[in-house]
Amino acid sequence: MLLTGLHVPMITPFDDSGAVALPALEALARRVLTAGASGLVALGTTAEPGALTAQERRDVLDLLAAVCREHEAPLTVGANTPDDLRVLADRPAVAAALSLVPPFLRPGEDGVIAHLTALAQASPVPLIVYHVPYRTAQPLSARALTRIAAIEGVRGIKLATGAIDPDVIALMADPPPDFAILGGDDLVVSPLLALGAHGAILASAHLATSDFARLITAWRQGDTTTARPLGHRLSKLSAALFAEPNPTVIKAALHAQGHIPTPGVRLPLLPATKESTAEALRLLPETR
Repeated sequence: MLLTGLHVPMITPFDDSGAVALPALEALARRVLTAGASGLVALGTTAEPGALTAQERRDVLDLLAAVCREHEAPLTVGANTPDDLRVLADRPAVAAALSLVPPFLRPGEDGVIAHLTALAQASPVPLIVYHVPYRTAQPLSARALTRIAAIEGVRGIKLATGAIDPDVIALMADPPPDFAILGGDDLVVSPLLALGAHGAILASAHLATSDFARLITAWRQGDTTTARPLGHRLSKLSAALFAEPNPTVIKAALHAQGHIPTPGVRLPLLPATKESTAEALRLLPETR
């Protein structure tokens, strides 16, 4: 199955005691799917997975899998190792794993290809490769991106290069067949969709979900009259939501709107400032 449309990488809300607020997560997941999201992402970087216990990660995965089954929506799961991938077997709601190029190591393009090939062979579900070079420190040329698309078991890529750079343009000019290209940089997702991306994985879409879904549909249908001004407005919202480390401002805005019990995050993240929260909330009315 080719992933298309809007996929929301779910936050992990916490209650007043600091525990995972599973009822709030369930309500939030149902809310974004009802508002137009095509699917969800569990345990992506937005979920603060490194700060969760193994049991908390299982609880989050089980809950979001159940919601996706009920809504007949695909679930993508952040999974970067063979052990992470093994737990995805026998879970019908899981359509794919979102797998990060190993950060910090900088193995080179051949090393990246070898790593992803081995990971795909070990995975019970297709992989969506998460390419985010400003976090992994591993750039990839257009040729390397095309080689990744040819790996058996890799069905797409989340592009978050920080810009519409020449390698991205080259990939979009000659996209591999049956390979999902999903925007992952919220601020520049509109131009990537204009170039032909199939959809997007957007943390900003916790808020103004229906507008982000409409943006993707408009570009896919060639409705530039709708897409251009909507993309401009949503890029301003995304800039505000990413003014501090993700997902701090998103959580603060969701809390202010009453969707989650606290704006809490876990170390090393710190809560968003009042100023950043206020700016995000100021921009929300014009995007609803």
